[in-house]
Amino acid sequence: MIRPDQLFTAAALQALFPPERTHDFFDALFGDASEGAYDITLSFDGYDAGKQTLTFLLNLHERPGRCLACNLTSGLPEVFSRHPVINIKGLVREIEALLGNTMVCESWRIGRTIQKGRSLHCIPLHVEVRPQ
Repeated sequence: MIRPDQLFTAAALQALFPPERTHDFFDALFGDASEGAYDITLSFDGYDAGKQTLTFLLNLHERPGRCLACNLTSGLPEVFSRHPVINIKGLVREIEALLGNTMVCESWRIGRTIQKGRSLHCIPLHVEVRPQ
């Protein structure tokens, strides 16, 4: 059985969602990457064996001098689920590749934005898996 906490290390997560993706997202959105209010990182939030679900967080870190307001981030789950630069479908394929021959990603869904602090909001990505 795989140990997701050992598989999804900080280095693996940064490779799955590199910092350049935030740059490319805001460049596509505004035509200038420096216009973005936050940087996006990916973290692993856990594995629920009973539900066979991996949970990741797309973490929105407020940039200095910018405002990370709830009204700015509440609509992002829908945007992130279909935006070609964020590319959730591709991200899930890469997660499945990291799982090797042990598990297959059956489906995924994006949860509602969670405010973890004034300068940190998180968007959950739930990936349902099954043994291969």
